[in-house]
Amino acid sequence: MTDTSEPAEPVIGRRAVLIATGATAATLAVAATAHDAPTTVNTADTAPVAAAAVCTLTKEMTEGPYYLDGALVRSDITESKPGIPLKLALTVVNSACTVIPKALVEIWHADALGEYSGYVGSNGHNESDDGTFLRGGVLTNSSGVANITTIYPGWYRGRCIHIHVKVHTGVTLTSDGSFTGGTELHTGQLFFAETVTTKVAAISPYSTNTVTRTTLSQDSIYDGGGAASGLLTLTALGSSTSSGYTGTLTLGVDES
Repeated sequence: MTDTSEPAEPVIGRRAVLIATGATAATLAVAATAHDAPTTVNTADTAPVAAAAVCTLTKEMTEGPYYLDGALVRSDITESKPGIPLKLALTVVNSACTVIPKALVEIWHADALGEYSGYVGSNGHNESDDGTFLRGGVLTNSSGVANITTIYPGWYRGRCIHIHVKVHTGVTLTSDGSFTGGTELHTGQLFFAETVTTKVAAISPYSTNTVTRTTLSQDSIYDGGGAASGLLTLTALGSSTSSGYTGTLTLGVDES
């Protein structure tokens, strides 16, 4: 079988992006009024962390081999794929810590068996492939938030569980439900805490994925940078793992 694992090293793009945790997002605008540009704050002496506006520049991540053009603009990308519910709330801000409405946040990721739509079979499983499941994007609202409903991703050979993300501005929505044009400001990846992933991996259908799982610490792309490197804040939707999670993160992009 052809090895489709992603490059061992992240690809650093020309654009730097600013990422802050969901807990600090509410204070970003306050910081912007006091400074001409975001600065990195040493939080070691700051308590509580949630009270500090932390602006951290981070590199972009590799697009990987599974991107497809023509993603649908829609808030629910599950297409009835089995898996644990995941509700993403991704806030987009610019380098001045001001929210960006009408930015298109596009994501794509593997299903519970580690298969990408358009590439089914690459992780050793046979299933139907319509080329669109678990792919899509949505425009941010007036608060700069993109709300997307999906499932917790599965894993494939050589990579930890992750979601790919792009941020576009100035797109034009098309009659076929997709988009065209605009400017691509960021390509990155979203990651998941290993404590949660371990619980998810033990539940069907994830437990039927026989491919050896690469952990977060073993991954060749994730650099251990926490939220600054795309690590989501996960909050349980119910009392059991199968109830699902919300995943939040603030993505800041340089519009210049």
